[in-house]
Amino acid sequence: MYERVLVPTDGSDTAAAAADHAVGIAQAEGATIHALYVADVRMSPISTGMGREAVCDLLERSDERPLEAICTRAAAANVPVVEAVRVGVPHEAIGAYVDDHDIDLVVMGTHGRTGLRRGLLGSVTERVLRRVDAPVVTVRERADDAAGQS
Repeated sequence: MYERVLVPTDGSDTAAAAADHAVGIAQAEGATIHALYVADVRMSPISTGMGREAVCDLLERSDERPLEAICTRAAAANVPVVEAVRVGVPHEAIGAYVDDHDIDLVVMGTHGRTGLRRGLLGSVTERVLRRVDAPVVTVRERADDAAGQS
C-alpha cells in the first residue's frame, strides 16, 4: 500500500515519536523512509541563497544531525532510508518534496520546537495537512517524554 513514507523532522521529541511510528509502518509495508530536514529560511543564519552543501556544512559545524536519529531507527529495523535536506519555508518545502518524490504517506509530529511561535505562525503540521494530497498521519509526543517536561 505504501512504498514511500516521508518523515519531516526538526529534531524534537515529537518528531522522534513520529519517526518511530513511520519506521514501524515502513517495516510492515516494505516501504522506504524519506527523512527530510528543512532549514527554515526565516531563521538566521539560513538564507534562500544558500545551497544544500552550505546548509549541510552549517549543520555539521553546529554539531546538529537532524536526520541521524531517523536513519538509526530505520537501519535498526532494516528499512531503507533516503536522506534529504532542503532550504525554505518548512510546510512549502515538505509539500514540494511530497509532490516531487511521489510520497505515499507523510508521518509527522503534531508540534515541534516552535513553542510560542507555533501559536503565532500556525503549525507546520496543520499547513502540511492542508497542502498535500498524500495521507498525513500525525503523532503526538510520547507520554514518557512529555512527563519529564514542565
